[in-house]
Amino acid sequence: MNEPSCDVIDLRGKNVLVTGASRGLGRALAERLAALGARVVGVARGEAELTAAMAAIRDAGGEAHAVVADVADKDAIARVAGQAAALIGPIDVLVHNASTLGPTPLRLLLDTDCEDLAAVLETNLVGPFRLTKLIAGPMVLRGSGVVVHISSDAAASAYPRWGAYGAAKAAQDHLSRILAAELDGSGVRVLAVDPGEMDTAMHAAAIPDADRDALAGPATVARAIVDMIRDPVRAPGGARLEAPAWTPTETT
Repeated sequence: MNEPSCDVIDLRGKNVLVTGASRGLGRALAERLAALGARVVGVARGEAELTAAMAAIRDAGGEAHAVVADVADKDAIARVAGQAAALIGPIDVLVHNASTLGPTPLRLLLDTDCEDLAAVLETNLVGPFRLTKLIAGPMVLRGSGVVVHISSDAAASAYPRWGAYGAAKAAQDHLSRILAAELDGSGVRVLAVDPGEMDTAMHAAAIPDADRDALAGPATVARAIVDMIRDPVRAPGGARLEAPAWTPTETT
């Protein structure tokens, strides 16, 4: 990875929407973004966890608001976009972090119900697409914005039993590339980021016998991803980046 650039974006006063923000990487991203001065709206299904996560950010001096919703719910997407805009204003950065594995223990594709595959696609692909349609259009009109899709190595490698999740993430990666190509020159960057293996509840559900000490902490990964959001030179639109390979920015 190239050396950190000097052209980092100041996130102070920027409006950010993070899905899947109640725990794990989503919560860590919300915390890091707020610590750098962004106004954050966190979205998640679990009201208690999400409310606590956003309250902790406020207790630390940041600005954070909770919007309880399921990104897979078609009827909830317009409400999410509307509430976020009402709470903090037009969204400058949209992070698609909410995700699902589907049923666990993970199943072979031939043992996966069609309905389960459809549900994974709704959360990991279709829901983010619906939300992007509502938020990226205004970004284009303003001439600036960042859309981040949290990807996975399962999008690029064929792991047995990861079929539903891997197929959805692979489709999301290509969706990200196409959006980036279509928005080239608009001032809106679209990125896909592989966070690497992390010590999260999702990883534990997928691989319960993994060595947790060998996994990256969500806060470390979040710092790398926020660096990418801030650095248009090293993280240009259309890029698919890997958090473990990212050289940290030597600033705040």
